[in-house]
Amino acid sequence: MLKSTSTIAALLMSATPLMASAQVIDVKITNLTQGIYFTPILATAHSPEYSLFQAGQMASPELQAMAEGGDIAGLVSIADSIGASSQANPAGGLLAPASYTMVTDWDTGTNTALTVVAMLLPTNDGFVGLNSWTIPEQAGTYTVYLNGYDAGTEANDEIVNGGGMPGAPGIPANPGGNGGMGATGVIAEEVNTMIHIHPGNVGDSDPEGGMSDLDSRIHRWLNPVAKLTVTVK
Repeated sequence: MLKSTSTIAALLMSATPLMASAQVIDVKITNLTQGIYFTPILATAHSPEYSLFQAGQMASPELQAMAEGGDIAGLVSIADSIGASSQANPAGGLLAPASYTMVTDWDTGTNTALTVVAMLLPTNDGFVGLNSWTIPEQAGTYTVYLNGYDAGTEANDEIVNGGGMPGAPGIPANPGGNGGMGATGVIAEEVNTMIHIHPGNVGDSDPEGGMSDLDSRIHRWLNPVAKLTVTVK
């Protein structure tokens, strides 16, 4: 069995790998939310015995950096170390609400599992995720809806203060500029420290205080948060 030198090796899948064959695919990622932005996206095709994240497990430092600050460099390095074929930042920056990005004619080689991740802004440590989805062998178009996850690494205080480095509380930014300031904070401690389904933003309607710097009329959301369309050629 292959082993990665990264901490992600702890997430090795126990399933027997599928027979691999070269595939060419198109991938379309659509932001389904009203007021949430996706930071630079990482889409990576890899061997099915690896996972970049897994619900119910602790987040790796690399996943934490992505979920708290939008930094995908560590996850790209992991993907490279296991022979993955990756598409980093296909949108060329933030993916706005109701927008989409495309990857066309992507030769995934012999990699048969697809993972997609990106931080959700404005959140503390929320991310959109698809974990090791099996790329179909038969030609056709396939649709998958993606959930928003909480990395479990930071309390969802909903305070926009320029934070974003692992271990530094707060939300890095509100790209839409449509929130408030001076919040006291929604919560001060993360109870579930494992990766889990995100409970969504709470927000409030006080632009100059209250418990949240997010607007409850704009930044609340429910799953799914993204639509993935894969065309196998």
